[in-house]
Amino acid sequence: MIPVTVIRHPKERIKKCSLAHLHARSDFRFLEARPGFAFDATGFILLSLDAPLLSAADREYPLLVLDSTWRLLPNLVGCLTGEPLRRSLPRTIATAYPRSSKLVVDPERGLASVEAVYVARRILGDDDRSLLNGYRWSDAFLRQFVAGLDI
Repeated sequence: MIPVTVIRHPKERIKKCSLAHLHARSDFRFLEARPGFAFDATGFILLSLDAPLLSAADREYPLLVLDSTWRLLPNLVGCLTGEPLRRSLPRTIATAYPRSSKLVVDPERGLASVEAVYVARRILGDDDRSLLNGYRWSDAFLRQFVAGLDI
């Protein structure tokens, strides 16, 4: 089981968060990035769009997930200290989450946080579909995921 630390932006609404159903799991730790918050990301895998591809060779490291809107993501990145291992997910994986931002255009390759965690852990050898159990768009995501599978 790959441990996951989630840092949530304080403006991210928990009710809308794709990870809300995972708060009780022992393999997840949730932190909130209040003003003055800092986190040493050394030794964690941080998923990024423009980074080397995540592979099974990375399985010894825990995952760090920054949970926010794309617009607020730079604020969370600014809370990190140290040197995380930046990795990306396969370009063929598409989100099933309905996008609704009227302020910015979300990256085409961007996934909902729970989708990214599921794909990352699967690549790392931990195929745990129960991660998607409370995710409203899990069936659509799994159909798209299998269609885009090249891992």
